[in-house]
Amino acid sequence: MIKNNRRLVSCTLLLLLSTTTQADEPCSLVDQATPDEAKSYLQCLDKQIANLTRIQQTWVNKITLDLNNIEAETGNTQLLPIFKRSITSQSKYLEDSCKWRYLQKIPNGTQAAIVYKRCELRILEQHIAVLKQPI
Repeated sequence: MIKNNRRLVSCTLLLLLSTTTQADEPCSLVDQATPDEAKSYLQCLDKQIANLTRIQQTWVNKITLDLNNIEAETGNTQLLPIFKRSITSQSKYLEDSCKWRYLQKIPNGTQAAIVYKRCELRILEQHIAVLKQPI
């Protein structure tokens, strides 16, 4: 029990820290960007995606811990498997939803990558908002 309380405190602190760093530097791309500008923009998007992925994982860890505690207290073993399945489904949704947008822009690889990463950012932001909702 003490170990779970420490994890909960750690997760809570991480969540507080991660939400303050959510909006790093804004990424911007000018019309008719040079290849170097496009590359810098894609790298900026990658940083934002990595940051949002960390935040998302922190929320997933917190909810998993909360659901483990609920299971220990109530004996309800249905919640955690359904939550884990929802996380897997969300990951597949993100990939498929962004992939068709990517394929639509081929053969322009740079535009395709930009569209995919923007899509990924939007879906990660939406998923984090859903995960933040109280249980």
